[in-house]
Amino acid sequence: MDRFRMIFQYFQSKSESVMNGICGLLALASVKMYTCFDFSCPCLPWYNMAYGLGIMFVPPIALFLCGLILNRQCLVMLDEWRRPQGRRKKDLAVIRYMCSSIMQRAMIAPVVWIVVTLLDGKCLICAFSSSMDPEKFVGFANTSLVQAQQLLAKVPCKDDELTRNNTSRKAVSRYLRCWSQALGWSILLILIVVAFLARWLRPCFDQATLLQARHWSNYIDMEQKIFEETCCEHSRLFAHKCILHFFQSMRQEIKLHSFNLPREGVGDEGEEDLLQGITDQDQVNKLLNMWYYEKPPL
Repeated sequence: MDRFRMIFQYFQSKSESVMNGICGLLALASVKMYTCFDFSCPCLPWYNMAYGLGIMFVPPIALFLCGLILNRQCLVMLDEWRRPQGRRKKDLAVIRYMCSSIMQRAMIAPVVWIVVTLLDGKCLICAFSSSMDPEKFVGFANTSLVQAQQLLAKVPCKDDELTRNNTSRKAVSRYLRCWSQALGWSILLILIVVAFLARWLRPCFDQATLLQARHWSNYIDMEQKIFEETCCEHSRLFAHKCILHFFQSMRQEIKLHSFNLPREGVGDEGEEDLLQGITDQDQVNKLLNMWYYEKPPL
């Protein structure tokens, strides 16, 4: 038990590093999920776009929500934003810093998924093959509009009999794949440039304000952790005290069954000191209410 407690305390003290590791694992998981995913375009004019764009954007939304769920600071930030003013004033700079940190970590895995899908090109080919202009390709120029749409929708399906021998199918596929890869590399380049500028332009801004926001963000997170640990310890001692009172009240009935009872007062003194006189449900509720509505000033 002590070993697990030490591991738990270590992860609590290194929460920022742990969250960075979790976000990295989510990003790697998104790449692994895409490589293991069996992409099967329906090759129907009205369903290709829904399927291709759905595969491109629905999993990133799920990964983004997973990043928010796994980030403990998300609940801390919401609690700090929604809590009453009380005796401690709110610092909007701290809330903005926490929100920015949470969003940056949660966006890693979705961005990786979108970039990987664009570099692969299958989703974009499936989504926009039926939207291409048939006049630009020789193999579809002499067909009717309905037939051209059906043939264009079959472009992602290499084994389809209608497009297997069509020379323009590969041309459409290459055209869309080039656009997809160009878009993917552009997004990746923009992200790298933004990260570079944010890294090198940060010293140009007020560092004192940034340090204050980071310090009080860590303080709020640590305060919440210590408060929860203290509540758990008090709950354990409070439950222990209630059970002892129950057995003390049942002393006479237990004696009839010949059970050996400990002497009165043994083991009670330490719990009483740790409980600090809070031995009533109304007292506990009042203290919790005061903590929520009137947090002590810093």
